Amino acid sequence: MFENAKRYNVPNSAIYKRVLKMQQVMQAKKKELARRDDIEDGDSMISSATSDTGSSKRKSKKNMRKQRMKILYNAVLEARESGTGRRLCDLFMVKPSKKDYPDYYKIILEPMDLKMIEHNIRNDKYVGEEAMIDDMKLMFRNARHYNEEGSQVYNDAHMLEKILKEKRKELGPLPEDDDVASPKLKLSRKSGISPKKSKYMTPMQQKLNEVYEAVKNYTDKRGRRLSAIFLRLPSRSELPDYYITIKKPVDMEKIRSHMMANKYQDIDSMVEDFVMMFNNACTYNEPESLIYKDALVLHKVLLETRREIEGDEDSHVPNVTLLIQELIHNLFVSVMSHQDDEGRCYSDSLAEIPAVDPNFPNKPPLTFDIIRKNVENNRYRRLDLFQENMFEVLERARRMNRTDSEIYEDAVELQQFFIKIRDELCKNGEILLSPALSYTTKHLHNDVEKEKKEKLPKEIEEDKLKREEEKREAEKSEDSSGSAGLSCLHRTYSQDCSFKNSMYHVGDYVYVEPAEANLQPHIVCIERLWEDSAGEKWLYGCWFYRPNETFHLATRKFLEKEVFKSDYYNKVPVSKILGKCVVMFVKEYFKLCPENFRDEDVYVCESRYSAKTKSFKKIKLWTMPVSSVRFVPRDVPLPVVRVASVFANTDKAEEEKHSDTLDDSKVGESILHLEKDKEDVPVEMSNGEPGCHYFEQLCYNDMWLKVGDCVFIKSHGLVRPRVGRIEKMWVRDGAAYFFGPIFIHPEETEHEPTKMFYKKEVFLSNLEETCPMSCILGKCAVLSFKDFLCCRPTEISENDVFLCESRYNESDKQMKKFKGLKRFSLSAKVVDDEIYYFRKPIVPQKEPSPLLEKKIQQLEAKFAELEGGDEDMEEIGEEEGDITETPSMPQLQTPLSSELDIMPYTPPQSTPKSVKGSTKKEGSKRKINMSGYILFSSEMRAVIKAQHPDYSFGELSRLVGTEWRNLEATKKAEYEGMISGYPPVLPPLQGPVDGIVSMGSMQPLHPGVPPPHQLPPGMPGIPGIPPPGVIGQNVSPMVGTPAPGAGPFGQQIGILGPPGQQAPPPYPGQSPATQPVMQQPSTPMFVSPPPKTQRLLHSEAYLKYIEGLSAESNSISKWDQTLAARRRDVHLSKEQESRLPSHWLKSKGAHTTMADALWRLRDLMLRDTLNIRQAYNIENV
Repeated sequence: MFENAKRYNVPNSAIYKRVLKMQQVMQAKKKELARRDDIEDGDSMISSATSDTGSSKRKSKKNMRKQRMKILYNAVLEARESGTGRRLCDLFMVKPSKKDYPDYYKIILEPMDLKMIEHNIRNDKYVGEEAMIDDMKLMFRNARHYNEEGSQVYNDAHMLEKILKEKRKELGPLPEDDDVASPKLKLSRKSGISPKKSKYMTPMQQKLNEVYEAVKNYTDKRGRRLSAIFLRLPSRSELPDYYITIKKPVDMEKIRSHMMANKYQDIDSMVEDFVMMFNNACTYNEPESLIYKDALVLHKVLLETRREIEGDEDSHVPNVTLLIQELIHNLFVSVMSHQDDEGRCYSDSLAEIPAVDPNFPNKPPLTFDIIRKNVENNRYRRLDLFQENMFEVLERARRMNRTDSEIYEDAVELQQFFIKIRDELCKNGEILLSPALSYTTKHLHNDVEKEKKEKLPKEIEEDKLKREEEKREAEKSEDSSGSAGLSCLHRTYSQDCSFKNSMYHVGDYVYVEPAEANLQPHIVCIERLWEDSAGEKWLYGCWFYRPNETFHLATRKFLEKEVFKSDYYNKVPVSKILGKCVVMFVKEYFKLCPENFRDEDVYVCESRYSAKTKSFKKIKLWTMPVSSVRFVPRDVPLPVVRVASVFANTDKAEEEKHSDTLDDSKVGESILHLEKDKEDVPVEMSNGEPGCHYFEQLCYNDMWLKVGDCVFIKSHGLVRPRVGRIEKMWVRDGAAYFFGPIFIHPEETEHEPTKMFYKKEVFLSNLEETCPMSCILGKCAVLSFKDFLCCRPTEISENDVFLCESRYNESDKQMKKFKGLKRFSLSAKVVDDEIYYFRKPIVPQKEPSPLLEKKIQQLEAKFAELEGGDEDMEEIGEEEGDITETPSMPQLQTPLSSELDIMPYTPPQSTPKSVKGSTKKEGSKRKINMSGYILFSSEMRAVIKAQHPDYSFGELSRLVGTEWRNLEATKKAEYEGMISGYPPVLPPLQGPVDGIVSMGSMQPLHPGVPPPHQLPPGMPGIPGIPPPGVIGQNVSPMVGTPAPGAGPFGQQIGILGPPGQQAPPPYPGQSPATQPVMQQPSTPMFVSPPPKTQRLLHSEAYLKYIEGLSAESNSISKWDQTLAARRRDVHLSKEQESRLPSHWLKSKGAHTTMADALWRLRDLMLRDTLNIRQAYNIENV
């Protein structure tokens, strides 16, 4: 552009001067950029080649993105610590060594380093800048997760991430692809955008997000979000033993990062990570803790959400029974519809086979019609039984007919076709594995050849006798015709003759006048013509029968205009000819047509008919005399159409009447499945007991059993029957027994409630039993995991099919997977099961443990009982002065997230039980459960509080728990012994309440904190009070008047002593030598409880009580605002309305809503309060 301007314009012109100036600016900028590239690339990056002037815009855009990634990478690479000049990225260059840090790769599931990021940039592995930024953030997140907070690596990761963010902000946003990329390229890039930045989510991402949000946002009835404690794992510095106990730590933040990075291909993979997280929480924490209960509840929410999204998983399992019936139905229809080239069904000829073979009169009748009804009624459950029935009919047809008959040939053809279609439908055992497949076409050919060898000599002899008989009959007829008169001796034969202006030739087909007036004309083929001495003309020929002139079954079908060549020949006077017609062979009929004949006078012949045997046989060779009729090709070949017999309608009506009577007689009767014939198969046992007869296959109570079968066994005291496998069967003294292992259901094992099981999963136990067969309830099937996915036995209902992939060891309560179930090799007489293989393996779904719901209900009932006990303590305390225990804090997996507003409501851990025989109205005293940890916690808390006065309650509890875990077993035993000296229940406190101790803010504990502590008897629900012997060292006594200058509720534990005083010794009895040991009094020292002690038992209300204290106000609540509140001025959200104490009222009564009823209750309470003030003249209220 510049050169063109300089050529065209005069050197002194303004344009020429501007061009020179712009060229100088361009060259200077080019040098500056080249220097920057060299500096940024250094020795770790390969400098990018300068783009050619002819490079496309697409390539320049790609280079621009790569250049930006290099700049961001170098910003991290060159970052240095201010003051020391230390490179911050040194520890991030390569991943830690597996040899030096083996635990790193157990905790960090996706390691990442700068070397890998550099390699990905250099080889264009990143689709966009976002992908590289995600890897950078992953690397920094890994460093913060593995290393302790405050460590050098932790701080460097934080600083480098900040530098990366600032550098990216400095570079500004990447230009839009619209300017450079083509629509096609833009579309392909869009598919690679990270889902975190993508505006739209795929259907799978939406489902994953729905599951995640359902777990994260679930709240209990008090509005507490249960997922807060699972958001982040504790650091290694906080709980080092957590990472020793838990081998695969995972939190919801990691699950979310996997979800955003498209690491989950389906919902099940995300559910597995959630389940692992809940298992970790239940493994590490105590079963009575709140986090344990929260893990179970969220586990249940997770599974319910998945079920709602994915629907009923049972629909994915194919119905094997229907598939087998469909296969058999298709096979039957294919065989019965099998046709030859002319469209004739082979099964038509077999319809006339008798139902019973005369050679086997005791066998039940069986025909294709009976088989068809069995197929329609779904009575076949096995392919081999259906094949036996079909082959029995076909083999009977072969036995009862000659080898050259049409029926015999059709039977062989159908049997061969049956085998072909059977193998196609079963795919040679890939879909259905059945004993029926063992009979092949080769076996059929051998059987047919053997049968022909037996029958052919007899048939040759029969033909010989038949010819001799026909010869004798012909001679007799000649003799009779010779004696009839001399006129027959004078015949004049000719090839044609004329009659009534019509010429007839040998080979012509004519209509002959019927013997009876109501019959159709006969169709005759002229074979001879002659004229007798009297001048009368005669014809001799073969009669052709129409279908209605033959004997056949109503189910047989015929071609349109079909006739049959009969075995009847006779002579007729030519005077009885009514007209001409044409009979054509089937192979010519559809292609050719005779000239000068109407369509109704043209017939087709395919078979011959024997009136003697009433049978049809297909004509292979057409041997009729040549006709004088001329044939021409048809313009359009005729379609092959077969029509029903004229007897079909009447026969069908009779059949319907017959079926109606059968249906009426079978009302209420169930159609039973057909069973394959079996036999008892004895077996010799070398180590068998005397007097026992062992079997591989045995029938007991009309149930066929074989070795390897699984059966339901009667179980006493269990909800479901147990499952046993038969490994031995024997009969002794008329009673049958079996021996084998027992399979147990998940509810019979010991496991965590969060463990998930496959639906209908059972476990192979170590128990092997000998049971009488009288305890068998029915048959079932237990499949290995691999078989369960891909196949089913055809005779077992899906509800009775179980999965087993593990063995349960009763001694160590462990479940261990094995390779597969035991297989048995049986003799050939034993009928094997038929196995149907799915076209696509199913995906079995897991379901929650049967203990999950039960455990949740137990914990909720326990917490509800304790909570109810807290509410009842006011009247009990007023009547008898009983003191209840402190509500314990839950064991949480992680500190509360600052972004979530969680209400730390924590019900008590231990459940108080009423004394037997007493009632609440009688003021029964409650028993308080004690433990050594409670005493240790009360002592140790004061020690740690003195050392760390700025620590919160939650941090103190975590440190106390860590100390208890690290305490020697002997020390723990000492505390357990010390606790036994305390009285179980304390007498009521006497005297006025002059002082109170404040707790400060409570924080939930971390995972790994021991079971929530309970204060010793006498502690009025206030954790943190030092025990006797310790309180006097740095805390002034609280009984009496409050400390001067403090409010009535303003004193704090651990900061009331003189400043600068040393902290108490870490354990009782281990005080430093410089300090005198305080003598412990014989009875514990107690602090008087504050007013309304029942409120201290409710941590939520107590925290609000403490937070509400203020030196500027004489009251905790905002009294003036409460009085001024009106119903019409207050608008509650649905969430706020759901938190209203609607359980105070049984119903809303005449009010519109429950909120209106509660407002009315508030007004009544205010009115009563003011009435009390006026009645008793109380001032300053």
